[in-house]
Amino acid sequence: MKKKVLKTDNEWKKILTPEQFRVMRKAGTEKPFSGEYNDHDLLGVYHCAGCDTPLFPSRTKYDHGTGWPSFTSPVDEENIEYHEDFSLVMKRIEVRCATCGSHLGHVFDDGPAPSRRHFCINSVALEFSSNAPTKKEEMKKTPSEELQIATFAAGCFWGVEDKFGKIEGVVRTEVGYTGGTADNPSYQQVCRGNTGHAEAVHVLYDPTIVSYAELLDAFFRLHDPTQLNMQGPDIGSQYRSVIFYHNEDQKKDAKKMIKKWGNSGRFHAPIVTQIMPASDFFPAEEYHQKFYQKLSERKK
Repeated sequence: MKKKVLKTDNEWKKILTPEQFRVMRKAGTEKPFSGEYNDHDLLGVYHCAGCDTPLFPSRTKYDHGTGWPSFTSPVDEENIEYHEDFSLVMKRIEVRCATCGSHLGHVFDDGPAPSRRHFCINSVALEFSSNAPTKKEEMKKTPSEELQIATFAAGCFWGVEDKFGKIEGVVRTEVGYTGGTADNPSYQQVCRGNTGHAEAVHVLYDPTIVSYAELLDAFFRLHDPTQLNMQGPDIGSQYRSVIFYHNEDQKKDAKKMIKKWGNSGRFHAPIVTQIMPASDFFPAEEYHQKFYQKLSERKK
């Protein structure tokens, strides 16, 4: 049984800020989008601000779009307590730290598959520990032997990211701009078509589960590679079809796959997909990331 930390209100007031005391000891709620950790993307562990118990690993954190840090699972179920909460009349499940009993937030069943759990947690109830790079930095660094990077452009990156993100073996996706000349362009600049960038998707994947060739196959299935500087109703060079290779093996595989699909009879026009070396990748604005996932969650 977990050892309990017991303190009086006066003792808690000495170690917590007034806002932490209101939320953690009186079951309050911080304002949405106001918390330090809502848009936080460092790799590490979120601890209880009251007793330092490890609560949530960053790998389970995601953007639910509601304005509070969201997680799919805790570090250890024994570190969390669940209590029925009828304070708003309807039944909710309150989440508390199992060590000190501090109120953390609530858990709902509107999270991502497969668990569907959505731990909606107040930032002030958390403290973070890490010396790791950000998730964006992890996407940029040289992949380890286990994970590799692929980059594709196939029209509007909203749908492309959504489709790649559902492939088993894909660990993480990120949309952005690459293949152009301007430094750190904005969406508005890219849309004007004078930066040379394409809307692209960075794919971090596990080659022991899904191969680069399989990702290339998916790439050709999810768009029309015969359309030049457009994709469906989206027109402009930013919507062109491109495979950005990160090494010579990817370049060779890309050429083989273009030949394969060109001879497949699936398309009634020549494939115009470009094969280009990967260059600086500039992550798109946050509202573009996981766009369809956020849209789906807001409709629930």
